[in-house]
Parts: sequence; structure tokens; C-alpha cells
Amino acid sequence: MIATFSKTNATAATLTKNRTEGSVVPSSGMCVTCVDGCIGMCEIGKSAYRGHEVIYPQPFGVITTAAEKAYPVDYSHFSIMGTATGAHGVPADSDKAIFPAVNLEVRFGRDKGIKFRRPWIIPGIGSTNIAKNNWEGLAIGAALAGTGLTIGENVVGMDPDAVFKDGRVVDTVDLKRRVQLYKEHQRDGYGAIVVQANIEDTRLGTHEYAIEKLGVECVELKWGQGAKNIGGEVKIRDLAKAQTLHKRGYLVLPDPTLPEVIKEYERGTFKEFERHSRVGMVSEESFAARIEALRKAGAKYIFLKTGAYRPADLARAVMFASRYKLDLLTVDGAGGGTGMSPWRMMNEWGMPPVYLHSLLYRYAKRLADRGEYVPALAVAGGFAFEDQIFKGLAMGAPFVKLVGMARAPIAAAMVGKTIGRTIDENQVPVYVERFGTSKEEIFVTAGQLRRELGEKAFEKLPTGALGLYTYYERLDQGLRQLMAGSRKFAVEYLSRDDLAALTREAADVSGIRYIMDVDQEEVDSILG
Repeated sequence: MIATFSKTNATAATLTKNRTEGSVVPSSGMCVTCVDGCIGMCEIGKSAYRGHEVIYPQPFGVITTAAEKAYPVDYSHFSIMGTATGAHGVPADSDKAIFPAVNLEVRFGRDKGIKFRRPWIIPGIGSTNIAKNNWEGLAIGAALAGTGLTIGENVVGMDPDAVFKDGRVVDTVDLKRRVQLYKEHQRDGYGAIVVQANIEDTRLGTHEYAIEKLGVECVELKWGQGAKNIGGEVKIRDLAKAQTLHKRGYLVLPDPTLPEVIKEYERGTFKEFERHSRVGMVSEESFAARIEALRKAGAKYIFLKTGAYRPADLARAVMFASRYKLDLLTVDGAGGGTGMSPWRMMNEWGMPPVYLHSLLYRYAKRLADRGEYVPALAVAGGFAFEDQIFKGLAMGAPFVKLVGMARAPIAAAMVGKTIGRTIDENQVPVYVERFGTSKEEIFVTAGQLRRELGEKAFEKLPTGALGLYTYYERLDQGLRQLMAGSRKFAVEYLSRDDLAALTREAADVSGIRYIMDVDQEEVDSILG
């Protein structure tokens, strides 16, 4: 039987399903028997009456989405190798080589001036409602945890209260709030708030404003992401807002300034406008000029984020980040997203994470072997738990310093926020109520945070932040346990030898040894 990697005509993402769910044609995803008289529950059928709306996951604004495609090789095709001997980073003493002794702190940047308590970052959530509506929890939770958070693209352009002069931003409400929320809860200099910019943001002067007016030290250029190979997009239900965004230079569909479009909208022919960002045009000349401009503007650290483009584009990203001495390069594999990326594109476009990250390691090593500068690397693309974080760090060691996660932290913040609402309404669900009915009883980190922050500050914490912080606490302990089992007591000691490929194909793609060949030389030495 030939494996089918994709679900092609019915998914929860577009609120569609097959009529004959048990009998589906593998290649097209259509029902084996397509019947005249069906109301059109599948993606083809729904497209017959809603057209382009069905390109995007639904309902917009209250969901995050990731691809359903099962790639031939993913991180589950690797196993973490433990050992019964030795210790790296602490004495090989059973009383000292305990998992709480594992040091998860990472430092990076050209001057090693950025420090995180944990080796992960939220790598860019921008102007979508799902990001804006959960920012309080994300910013405060990430800051308290001492990890990084990136303000994604289009936040300035989407801010209805932003003020512009000669096409350049001079004041904001949303971006200012996002930066300040993080900074106000940062502890001991750990973590970083990063402001990202795409082509529209660059035209609006977002980075210069963030550096000069908000005191932002870390800025990021965005080439793309793993969810799509086009610019960012959102849906707009308000005509006036759609017209404002059109005026600010965005591509808005349909054109909200045309009289006939306005009439159709008012009649209810359609209810949403689409706002799209343009795609950038990368060249070394323009890249070099932008880096120089940012440094002149006062940027202390400059990052680059790229997506699941073809290998040549990854090579450009690695080379440019090296040549122009960037502080962090984030590489995002195909298959995920936090907004409304086109569903088919999310599934069928781009380099999947293991493939992309394996190439990233090869390219970085090639430069390092020549003695060239290699910036800190971050990998993203579907990471959610401690075992996956371990694998991402080990796969790219020693160059990968961080793992990027977005959907999972958003989920944790949303759950925390929802639990807070049920507490306020005295309607805590039975599933949660078994732990208690107050945030002190429900959130297991509440006691620790109360001691560290003090009574007054703790009481002000939103439960969304408690949700994210508590999720991070789980990842922290879980990762320490895995690392202790591999006898690696600091992130710097992780290596590709800590992984084994479970299939020959996974070994071929990654360069990680097949599990039956691991330790072959040492085994021969032991057995004589």
C-alpha cells in the first residue's frame, strides 16, 4: 500500500468533511461516490459557494492552525540516547549529577550579551487577533520565565491609533503596549523583547521607531516563515478599517475604496476584507544597506528570520547572517502557523523541519570549518514539548542555541486565560475543579511566584501569564530530566551523538547515525 501524506479534501481547519468518511479516494480526497444532491460538506463543495474564503482556516481570529501533513521524516523518527556512565558539566558523582543541577541558561549575540534562562523563544506573533487578544499572558509569562518573545509583522500598520508623519510612524498604542508589558515584568535582565519587520514595516519606519522611542535593543528582519511563502494576511470585518489599511499601503481585497465594492459590502454580499502583505525581494545589496541603517539607528542586536524556502535561499540566509555579523538566525520549517495562512499552502509548500534543519546544520558547519563567523541559530516548526526541544537543540549542535515555539505557548496562555474567566464566573469546569477553585489552587506554580514576586504583584498577574509560565515550568523540568539522562548538564554539551535515527531514511536525511550503528567503535573496543 502506498502511503498518503496529506488529507486533501476535508479538514477541521476549513470546517469541511467528507460525506463518505470511510471511503475516500487517496489522491483527490473526494468521496468514492460523489452524489448529485449533496449540499457540499467537503472542501470542493464548500468552495462552490464560498470560493476564496475556503482557502483559509476558519473561524478566523480565535484559532491557531498547523498542517495535517505527515512528512516522511519528522522529529519522532529520532530517539534520545541516554547513558549509564560519566557526566558533562558536573562531577561524575551521583550526589551531584542530579537533574535539578542541569543548567538551561543560554547566552548568545556577538558579545554574548543576550541571556535566556531557558533555551527557547516565541519567534514572531504579530497582527492577528489571536496574538493581540492573548498578548498580556504571552508577554508577562515569557518575561517572568526569562525567555524571548518576538513582536511579529504588521503590528504598527494594523494599529488604528498609530500616528504617521510623511508615511513614517511617530507614535503607537499597540506596539508601545506590547513592548512595555514585557519590559515591566522582565527580571534580572533575562530574556528579550524583539521587534520584527517585513517590507511594510520597513517602509513605515517600525524598527527606527522601536529603537528610538521604545528602547528596543533587538530587531529582526523577516524573510518569511514556515506556514506560507507569501506575506502575512488577516481578515477585516470593518469597512473603515479596511479603507485605513488600504490608505497605509497594504493590499486589501476587494478594494474597499471602490463604490461598487462598498455597496456589495453594505448589502451583505461578503462580510470580510482580506489584508495582505507584499513579498520581499532579497538581494545582498539591499540587505547590507538595511543592516547598516539599523546599526546607525542604534540597534544593539540584529536578527533574521527565514522560512521553509528552497535550499539556495537557506544558504543565502546563512551566508548573509555570517557575512554581516548578525546575532541570531531563526529558520522555520514548513507546516505551522499562528494566523490564517492558506490551508493548502500550509500543507503542501516548503521544506519540512527535519529536512530544513539538517541542511542548516550542514551549511553552518561548512562555514565554521572554514573559520568563518556563524551566528547563534534557532530552529522552529512544530515544537511543543521537552523531548522535541532536546532533539532540535541536539540536531543542530553546537550551532543551534534556541528552539522557536508559537502555537504551543499561545495554547497555554489561552487555557490560562480561560481558566481565569471560569474562576471569575464561579463556573470552574469539573475537570479543573478537582484541583481547586482559585488560581492559587489550580496553577501549580502559584506558590513559587507569590514568594518571588510578593503578594501585591502576584495578585495582579493575569491567569494567561500563569498558564504560560506554568507550561514553561513543565518544559524546564522535563528538559532537565532528559539532559541528565544523557549526562549533559548544560545546553552547551548537547551534541548530535545524543540522537539516533530510527530508520535508514531518517539517518540519510539528517546525517544522524542509524540506531543499530550507534557506538559501533566503542562497542568493538569493549567487547574486544
